[in-house]
Amino acid sequence: MTEIIAKKLNDSAVARWTALVLVALMMFFGYMFVDVMSPLKSLVESARGWDSGTFGTYASSEYFLNVFCFFLIFAGIILDKMGIRFTGILSASLMVAGAVIKYIGISDWFQTTEMCAWLNSWWVALPGSAKMASLGFMIFGCGCEMAGTTVSKAIAKWFKGKEMALAMGLEMAIARLGVFAVMWLAPHISERFNHSIVAPVAFCTALLVIGLICYCVFSVMDKALDKQNAVAGDATHEDSSDEEFHISDLGKIFSSKVFWIVAMLCVLYYSAIFPFQRYATNFLEITLNINADSAAHLFSCFPILAMILTPLLGGLLDFKGKGATMLIIGALIMTACHLSFAYLLPLYPYKWLAVTIVVILGVSFSLVPAALWPSVPKIIDEKILGSAYCVIFWIQNIGLCLVPLLIGKILVFTSGSYTLPMTVFASFGVLAFIFGLWLKVEDKRHNYGLEEPNIKE
Repeated sequence: MTEIIAKKLNDSAVARWTALVLVALMMFFGYMFVDVMSPLKSLVESARGWDSGTFGTYASSEYFLNVFCFFLIFAGIILDKMGIRFTGILSASLMVAGAVIKYIGISDWFQTTEMCAWLNSWWVALPGSAKMASLGFMIFGCGCEMAGTTVSKAIAKWFKGKEMALAMGLEMAIARLGVFAVMWLAPHISERFNHSIVAPVAFCTALLVIGLICYCVFSVMDKALDKQNAVAGDATHEDSSDEEFHISDLGKIFSSKVFWIVAMLCVLYYSAIFPFQRYATNFLEITLNINADSAAHLFSCFPILAMILTPLLGGLLDFKGKGATMLIIGALIMTACHLSFAYLLPLYPYKWLAVTIVVILGVSFSLVPAALWPSVPKIIDEKILGSAYCVIFWIQNIGLCLVPLLIGKILVFTSGSYTLPMTVFASFGVLAFIFGLWLKVEDKRHNYGLEEPNIKE
């Protein structure tokens, strides 16, 4: 019987890459929904009575439950206890549920309901539509962040000993294609439906349902793989009682110094990327004195080079290594780009210059994630890998929750000037660079293999 399944499902290139596409599509649709309202900032403010502070509160709400209710910590425990199939379907379902609530909150119908009037009556600084949309975004955020960690563990399982970094790079490239797509589609759909803010949200909500279906198909494949592993005597943690996860295992994560270095590098880097995406269209609109549609189309160039380079850099990491070095270079590039946004572009407000900086920032967005996520399995035991990813995401979410609030308050204080916000983003890059250097020193001292290739000859 062992000979019959000598070649397991993930040994087939077609099967494992099909599995990758299925989980990546779920993240692709998730990334589209995350930024569906970013190119509509000016429109939603005029249509629903929001301001920059309200938009910042809405943007940060995606991470509220993950951070302050420790949902991501529980998500890691769920992932390691219940496995990637249960957790992935749960996370995709939460994304759909949260998206529906957000859709209701910004809908024209909801504005006329008694519930909206009641929501308007308390905490008057935030309109009822923003409260409802934020509630939905909170629930969506729980699912989206849980999905990110689940997909990382799924790829680590299906590509163990194979093209892991390349696979993670391709998954990130497909997901980022969602940012590019929504920056074009959201304004176009909005204009097609008489400048509606509802239609783009409804469209992306429907795509999330398709993402849930894709993950269900992947789950069928994963169950078949586990059966093969069990017959071959190579059961993974999904089925293994000998390697059962215990809550006490979390201590191994929190007591690891190199884990905290990676986590801090992660939160600093991503705090200068994802919150920036929320405001990038409005920043370019103001700085270049162009309309919102043109600004959104211009910023859509951001993930293009990242989509191309991330898989290539993942392949380089698989065969040549140099992961820690890539993290350092990525942090330096990001710092230079945000400083250029703050001080160079306002002096020379040319579209070609803006596109150049945006595209170069995309290079940074290739280097760091391509090296960061495949590095975690090298420093953390596979049994607690899901929890490790979730703790990193939880720490990252602290920054992603607080930074949009900070930027929104700064914009209100500076009457819409983006010089100080871009300087804040650049300062995160400087700190990320310092942690990158520290990580390289620790790797050289303890030989974690962060500079070594993933594929061993």
